[in-house]
Formats: sequence, C-alpha cells, structure tokens
Amino acid sequence: MRMLSPGGKSGLSIFIYHRVLPHKDPLFPAEVDRADFDRDLHRIKSMFNVMSLLDAVHHIAAGSLPPRAACITFDDGYADNAEVALPVLQRHKLPATFFVATGFLNGGRMWNDTVIELVRRHPEGVIDASAIGLGSHEIGSTARRQQAIQALIGQLKYLPMEHRLDQVSRLVDIGGIGLPDNLMMSSAQVNELNTGGMDIGGHTVNHPILAKLPPAKARAEIAEGKQALENIIGEPVRLFAYPNGKPGADYLAEHVAMTRDLGFDGAVSTAWGAGKHTNDVFQLPRFSPWDRTPLRFALRMARNLTTQADLAI
Repeated sequence: MRMLSPGGKSGLSIFIYHRVLPHKDPLFPAEVDRADFDRDLHRIKSMFNVMSLLDAVHHIAAGSLPPRAACITFDDGYADNAEVALPVLQRHKLPATFFVATGFLNGGRMWNDTVIELVRRHPEGVIDASAIGLGSHEIGSTARRQQAIQALIGQLKYLPMEHRLDQVSRLVDIGGIGLPDNLMMSSAQVNELNTGGMDIGGHTVNHPILAKLPPAKARAEIAEGKQALENIIGEPVRLFAYPNGKPGADYLAEHVAMTRDLGFDGAVSTAWGAGKHTNDVFQLPRFSPWDRTPLRFALRMARNLTTQADLAI
C-alpha cells in the first residue's frame, strides 16, 4: 500500500483519535475499539513512517520532512487512552501525542459525555427537557437514544460556555440518575503516558470554543491548561490542539498568536489535509481514519494527502 502514500514534499498525515474502547458500544458502533485500533496501527505502519508530532513539527519548520511521514494524536484525555490505547501503541512500538483538557482530570466529565451517559442510563420512556428549552426526547430504543443524544448535543454545542454548562447541569437534575466519574484520565495516567514514551499536549482547561470567549479568557484557558500539565509531568508542554479545531469557526488568528506567545512549538487543527513544509506549524491539519476496510482506508489516506486544507481564519 506504500504506492498510495507519497512522501516527502507531499506532506504529513496526522491522525485524530479520541477514545479506544475495550469493546464495541451499542450506542456508538462506529467508535474505535481495541481490535479496530490494532488493525489501524498495522495499516498505518504499512503505509507510513510514523514519528512523534514534535519531531514532525521541527522537520516541517526546517523543510526536512521525511517520506511518508505520519503522526498519531488523541484529543481530550479519556481514561481508555491510558488503559487501552497505550498498551497497543507500545506493542507496535509507535509514538503518539495526547492532548489533554485538564479541567476533567481526576473524576471530571466533559459536558457531551454527561449528555451521552444520562441518555444511556435513563430508564426507557421520555426525557422531558422542554422546561429548559431542550425539548422532549423519546428513548424507547437504541435508535431513539442515539437520536436524543444527537439532538441534545446539537442544541448545546455552540452555546456560550457558562450557559452550556448551566443547561447541562439542569438537564442532569431533570434526569435524576447517577453518572460515571471514571471516563477521563487521572493525573497518574497522564504521567503514565509520558513515562511510557508518549508526548503530552495542551488542550485548554475546559475545552471551550475559543472563538466564543473574550481574548483574556481564551488565553487563560490555553495557559492554565499548559501549566497544569507541566506540573503533572515535570516537563515543558510543547504542542497544542485547538478544541473542536475548525479554523475560523472554533479558533481565530488571535488564538494562533497566543499559542506562539505562550511557548508552544506547534499546534493542530481539525481541518482535513496533509501538513506540508510550507504550512504554519501552528495550524497543522489532521483527519480521522474511520474506514474499516483496508482498501477504503488506503484510499482515504491517499485522498487526504492531495487535499488542500482550508486554514482560512
């Protein structure tokens, strides 16, 4: 499959993962599990020369990116990154970078996971959130639960952060059920990744949409997340991932400038495409390798290398 992956000047392929589950989740059957991730790594190794993202950033800046370069990244800081993904990466002897939102460490939970777990655990029937403007949602089947999750997250995603968190808290009160507190990593697991040969990157404290925040608040989110991680691992944190990561929608030019000013060496977006030696290393594109058959996987890799990332901000 190497013929489908031109290298050198053709660019850097950066893969985005979030979770690697121990087994399939009926609510999210397309979510990557351990077996999927193991197959992905076999395919990536067969097509690319995998390197650490920090090394790749330095190569891009120097114009010396090697052929078929690729990097593996994870966003958010889920516990299964340490429990499930790390052993698979180590078995394949591959590096990865883990971008961690520090506000959810040690028992926290991201707002979207609060919605998901509330819908998952709620008894069959109806979640009536019409009193807080979020509608009424039937959850009598797996398909209905999936629809309810999509609808609720869609209504909440782009609300101002404080309003969104308040709405989620009110939704939890309506649901009236216990929710898990072990979805995200502990500080010890962040350290385990670092000592296990992986890089740790910043991802803010609370995972806000930076473009929706006042500049001082956005800078504090980036800086405080970086400092918290450096306190955990005892080393500089050199890489950053913009939450959600769509250029011009989720982050702006002022946030790119902030990452430079705060001492990062590079940053990644979620714009599709391949990073090239001419790219701004503070806006490197990434993409998700969700195809499950070898041919489709290879074709997506080849297509991504020819995609011009839209980084207009």
